Amino acid sequence: MAILKFLVPSLIFGTALGYVLRLFVGKIKLTSAEANAKRILDDAKKEAESKKRELLLESKDQIFKERSKFEDDLKQRRQENKNFEDRLVQKENNLEKRVEVLEKKESVVTKLEKDLDQKTKDLDQETKRIQKQLEKISGLTKEEAKKLYLENVAKESKFEAAKLATSIEDEAKRSADQKAKEIIVSAIQRNASEFTAEVSISLVPLPNDDMKGRIIGREGRNIRTLENLTGVDIIIDDTPDAVVISGYDPIKREIAKLALEKLILDGRIHPSRIEEIVEKVKQDFEKVLTEKGDSVAFELGIQGLHADLIKMIGRLNYRLSYGQNTLMHSIEVAELCSAMAGELGIDIKLAKRIGLLHDIGKCLTGEVEGSHAVVGADYAKKYSEDPIVLNAIASHHSDREPTSIYAILVQAADAISASRPGARRENIEDYIKRLENLENLADSFEGVEKSYAIQAGREIRIIVANETVSDEDAKDLAKEIAKKIEKDLKYPGQVKVTLIRETRITEFAR
Repeated sequence: MAILKFLVPSLIFGTALGYVLRLFVGKIKLTSAEANAKRILDDAKKEAESKKRELLLESKDQIFKERSKFEDDLKQRRQENKNFEDRLVQKENNLEKRVEVLEKKESVVTKLEKDLDQKTKDLDQETKRIQKQLEKISGLTKEEAKKLYLENVAKESKFEAAKLATSIEDEAKRSADQKAKEIIVSAIQRNASEFTAEVSISLVPLPNDDMKGRIIGREGRNIRTLENLTGVDIIIDDTPDAVVISGYDPIKREIAKLALEKLILDGRIHPSRIEEIVEKVKQDFEKVLTEKGDSVAFELGIQGLHADLIKMIGRLNYRLSYGQNTLMHSIEVAELCSAMAGELGIDIKLAKRIGLLHDIGKCLTGEVEGSHAVVGADYAKKYSEDPIVLNAIASHHSDREPTSIYAILVQAADAISASRPGARRENIEDYIKRLENLENLADSFEGVEKSYAIQAGREIRIIVANETVSDEDAKDLAKEIAKKIEKDLKYPGQVKVTLIRETRITEFAR
């Protein structure tokens, strides 16, 4: 108990002492915090004052700059206003001067008008005086003289008008004739197409001469069968490695040629096989005609043709007109018509269609009586061709009256094309090229001076240099050239090589 009595006061004192100490420490911390806060506040005030001064200086500097810029702009505007005012003053001065000049001119014009009025009055009085004198002298009044004058003027005008109309008509005829010539010449120049001059025979090459006997057959039965089925004559003569098919119908000749070529390739040549091949060729030939017609129509850009008309166009390729291939002629007429239509500003496609179809009746002349122009028009009518097309076809040889400019164009184009048939260009070119190759091959050998292909290329004559080629060398050279021809060139039959070496000695008697 005594201990408790001692401890309780001690605890109370300790507690009180601790409380006092905490108050003292808190006060010290509070004093320190207030000092820090005051210091921070002072620093903030100083920084704010510094910023304020800086902003104030910047504002003053910006104000100064803006004021300087404003003063410069103001000065410039004042100068511009001054310049504008000066220009206005100058314009006012110029206007005043012009007004003065105009006033002077106006006074002059006024004076001239007064003078003109006076002269007009004087002229009227003089005219009346002269008119009275003329009436007195002529014995005619003013109205009578006017009527007489107008009658004379009318007569002279009619005469001059008639002369002018005649002159215009003559000039129109001359210019129209010249223009027509220019159009035709232009069309011809732009359409210089190829011409074909076919003959009445076709040539079929043979692999060897033994094939001729197989084509003839036992007692000639094979060749007779082929001739009867195709309607042509087959000529087997001395032509080396070739058979000639003769006939005036190009379609029959072509069928016979194709059939014979197939028989030669097949190798089986006997009457039943010949009948089979000929029948197959006839069926295939219809497709060939259609393909040919389609090709031509596509190249010319002609659309909407009936299938039968297409086939007829293909048949034109195997028809001849005075030695001219009818299809080539029709193509050229189509091109000429389109060229002239373009010059005249009319439908080019329609003109081209008429040109291609104008001779379509030539495929039917053996089947239907009448002019090929009329027959062709009637045939095209079945397939709903345009009436303009039908009239142009029917009238291109004046069998009927032309009713459109297209009919006149096809007449002109037909005459242009038909007036200049020529030889088949492709065959001539191939023939000339073969002769040139033959001569060039011979000229390539050393010692050859000149060579000449003769006998349609079946013989070549070679002249050699006498100084460089001896008699013995000439024999060897001829053999070498013959071997080279066999190796490098293609030719029907055989080629005879004739080498010529001569010695010329010249003396003069004085």
